[in-house]
Amino acid sequence: MKLTEVIKNTIIQKQAPIGFDEFMELALYYPQLGYYRSGSEKFGEKGDFITAPETSDLFGFCLARQCTQVLNGDNDILEFGAGSGVLAAQILFELGRLKCLPKFYYILELSSELKHRQQQTIAKALPELLERVIWLDKLPEGFNGVVIANEVLDAMPAKRFMQKEGEFHELCVDIDNGQLNWKLDDAVFQKSTIKLPSGTDEGYTTEVNLRAMAWIDSLYEALDEAVVLIIDYGMHRDEYFHPQRFDGTLRCYYQHKASDDPFVHVGEQDITTSVNFSDMADQAKVSGFKVAGYATQALFLIALGIDEYLLEEQDENKRISLAQQVKQLVLPSAMGESFKILALSKLVHVKLIGFKEQDLSHKL
Repeated sequence: MKLTEVIKNTIIQKQAPIGFDEFMELALYYPQLGYYRSGSEKFGEKGDFITAPETSDLFGFCLARQCTQVLNGDNDILEFGAGSGVLAAQILFELGRLKCLPKFYYILELSSELKHRQQQTIAKALPELLERVIWLDKLPEGFNGVVIANEVLDAMPAKRFMQKEGEFHELCVDIDNGQLNWKLDDAVFQKSTIKLPSGTDEGYTTEVNLRAMAWIDSLYEALDEAVVLIIDYGMHRDEYFHPQRFDGTLRCYYQHKASDDPFVHVGEQDITTSVNFSDMADQAKVSGFKVAGYATQALFLIALGIDEYLLEEQDENKRISLAQQVKQLVLPSAMGESFKILALSKLVHVKLIGFKEQDLSHKL
C-alpha cells in the first residue's frame, strides 16, 4: 500500500481532518514507508540534503572541543538521531586526540536502517572505539554529560496555523476530490500557552512545534547533570513571526530541490519546519533548564577555533579544501547564520567557550 493511501485511510477512519503534525508523523515515520523509515539514501550528495557534519569534519571537531568542558572521564555523550553516524565519528576521533573520551557514546536512533549505517560508519572510521558506542531506543535515566541534537527538532512534527478574520485557526489535512489538501479548522484556536503573532494579515500562516517542546520537558526529566546542545536552522520569535514570513517556514526537500508542497512525493521527501528558538528556550526554563548560550553557527564555530585547524594544516591542497568547507559552515550566505546553537544546562555551572564570541540569549 502506498503511504498516501495510508494517510487517506487515517482521515476516513477518523471521519475528520487530521492535524498537520499527524500528517507529518505519518509521512516521515510510518513503518517501512515513511521518509525516515525507508531504506533510501537521505544524507549527502546522493540524498536529499547535506548536513554540517557531511560538509566538513571540522564541524564535529569543534563540537568535541565544546564537549571537553563538560566531560570528566566518567560521564557520557548522548546524540539524538545520529543520521549517517559521521558526526559521532568526528566527535569521538577528536576527543580521542584530545585525550578526553566519554565513558560511553549513546545514540538514540529509532530507524533500524540508520542504526545499521551508523554502526558501519563508526566501525570503519574508529573500530577501536566501537565498543564505547551504545544504541538506545528510548531516553536513558539519570544521564550525566553532554546531549547533542543536530537537526533533530526541525524533523519533529509541527502544527500549522492560519489567520482568518483576526483569529488563528489550525490548518489541517483533509481529502479533497480524492487528493490530500489543506483544510482550515472552523474553530478558533484557543490554547493560551501557545504564543502566536498578533496584528498579522489575513491568511498569514505559521507553525508551532508542541512536540519539540514536549521533548525538551521529557529530556529534563531524564538528565541528572548535563549540557544540551541543540543545533538547527531557525530563529528567535520576532524573526519567526516576521510579517514577511507570510507562508510560514514549512519546507520539503526532494533530491536537493526545495518546495513547500508536502502532498507530493509523500514518504520520499523530507518535510521540515524551522525552529522557533524562543519557544524552545521558554519551555526549557519552565522545565527547569538554564539557558547557557544562543549563537549563530558561524560565531559558535569561530569561538571554538575552527580557523586554528586551517592554520595547523601543512598540506596546501588540503588547506584549500578545508577553507572551502569552513566557508560553507560559517558564511552568512551558506550555513553560518541560518543555523543556530542553543545550549541548555542542568546543574552544570560552566561558562561555555562556544559562546565567548556571541551570546544572543537576550533576544530569545
